[in-house]
Amino acid sequence: MDIIFLGGLKIETIIGIYDWERTKKQTVILDLELAHDIQKAAQTDDITDTLDYYAISQRIIEFVEASEFFLVEKLAEEINRLVREEFKVPWVKLSLNKQGAIGEGTDVGIIIERGQK
Repeated sequence: MDIIFLGGLKIETIIGIYDWERTKKQTVILDLELAHDIQKAAQTDDITDTLDYYAISQRIIEFVEASEFFLVEKLAEEINRLVREEFKVPWVKLSLNKQGAIGEGTDVGIIIERGQK
């Protein structure tokens, strides 16, 4: 199976458990790997034969900006579900980075992998 990837999607959203996090948007950074057989698209050179990564990225941005989850785990699962269901992607690997969440480090986040390649 081939992989289409989206890297470094920076999105502002309400995320966190503390009172101040419920009133101030924070940046999350997403990296996604999406399983998709690109052979037909490579033969036809037609966008309808592949995953439209622009459409996927815009849908994710729209969803995340409107969300207000407490946990990065919940946000990651919901993004994964959205991509798999709406875009019929059989396997997704998602890295969600909530930079600055801890003062002692620059990065904190979660990586999940769902579905079958």
